Amino acid sequence: MASVKLFSSLIAVVPAAGIGKRMEANCPKQYLKINSLTILEHTVLNLLSHPDITQVILVISAEDEYFNESSLVNHPDVVSVIGGKERVNSVLAGLKAIDETKHQWVLVHDAARPCIEHKDIDALIASCRQTNYGGILASLARDTMKSSDSKSQITATVERSNLWHALTPQMFETKILINAIEQALVDEIIITDESSAIEYLGLPSLLVEGSSENIKITRPEDLALAMFYLGKNNKDNLCV
Repeated sequence: MASVKLFSSLIAVVPAAGIGKRMEANCPKQYLKINSLTILEHTVLNLLSHPDITQVILVISAEDEYFNESSLVNHPDVVSVIGGKERVNSVLAGLKAIDETKHQWVLVHDAARPCIEHKDIDALIASCRQTNYGGILASLARDTMKSSDSKSQITATVERSNLWHALTPQMFETKILINAIEQALVDEIIITDESSAIEYLGLPSLLVEGSSENIKITRPEDLALAMFYLGKNNKDNLCV
């Protein structure tokens, strides 16, 4: 891998072109509000309040009717691009908007994770700097893990000691991540996160333990929990 450079000038790609059907809401979940801000505004402003993140590339749907009404539309450090059919296509669209010569490393973060703490971003950056490998934030599995069949019947209890919940941000060299995603798409490999594309190429990815409070808002009950975490961490989450 190339040497780690320009960590003080990181770009974060935030895919936000999804609908979020499980929220059962009248608008895409990223535009639901917590206090006076949308989830998307919380997420983006939280990222931009980190001293090493200088720009957010926000990937939205071509049919997005809400972005132009948000405070982000005129933010000087937010660039919007049009995404694709699936999350991986949207991430790739965001990555292609980056000048690789100036920003050799990139963060990718879920739009519906507004509760990310700066100390976890610091830990991820530090680990990538120290090892010169890309990596992801993750939390260790705490509960007993089960595998099942297609009828939702338990087939086995899975040893949890080496099982992790993948979180975001995920941080990789920009050029390598683009190449990994493009190759996986050509080969019709299912890519669920950036790390899975890197794994497909057989390249290493670090697991950096982060807070389990870095939840992804997926269901209606997650809103109240996110509101609690944002309020508790308002010293770090400056957008609250």
